Amino acid sequence: MTETQTTAVLAGPDAEGLGDALAAEGIAVTHVDGVPTGESLTAAGIDDAVLYVLTDTAEATSIPVAKERNPDVRAVVYADETLPEFAQPITDLAVDPRLLDAETVAEELAADAAQ
Repeated sequence: MTETQTTAVLAGPDAEGLGDALAAEGIAVTHVDGVPTGESLTAAGIDDAVLYVLTDTAEATSIPVAKERNPDVRAVVYADETLPEFAQPITDLAVDPRLLDAETVAEELAADAAQ
């Protein structure tokens, strides 16, 4: 049996280094270039991703798009802004970077993905 690598699609700026922290935990990370649209999410590999990580709540409309393309993807928001109300029920986890650093979040996401 071969082990498949956990993959994540990250959209938005990554000032806190969550992408690097996820990679350090063994998660393959692809970044969405520009606005996260259906096309750019597909190009980044959302169809096979385990995690969709969004760091810009202004792009919260991408969460239902990601979930539509991959209903099993876990939507994680890592931002200090409030998530719009429409996106809250479909977001699996929202974390404020002022409360938990990127390394801690990555460690927990990797541990959860391994289960």
